[in-house]
Amino acid sequence: MDIEEIRAVVATVEHAQQNELVDEFLALFRHDAIWTTGHGRRLFGRDEIAAFTRKVLPGAMKDLSVTFEIEHVLFIRPDVAAVKVIQRYTPSDGNPGSPLWVMAREDGRWLLTACQNTEVLPTY
Repeated sequence: MDIEEIRAVVATVEHAQQNELVDEFLALFRHDAIWTTGHGRRLFGRDEIAAFTRKVLPGAMKDLSVTFEIEHVLFIRPDVAAVKVIQRYTPSDGNPGSPLWVMAREDGRWLLTACQNTEVLPTY
């Protein structure tokens, strides 16, 4: 059941980003979450994440589509999971993203807690 609930969070991130739904995206975070963007911007707390997201998400998907696929889930504890995700944009700008999202189960739902987005570099 937890895996399906985690998949639902990942699917909601995808839906929110594809459709530029800021509030739907922000509802997935704990109030004290940490988010590091793909370009290395560190955001602390839902208020900072919200301010950043309200600036960048509207219009960001104008000529793009994004998909997220779970690559691996590691349950650190029954209520904490590290979720490795493959992020792909269409049209592709090159390498896929490789986010790591730590999720915590609170009040019966999984929330994004500590997230790092990283570009995957080509293999040499």
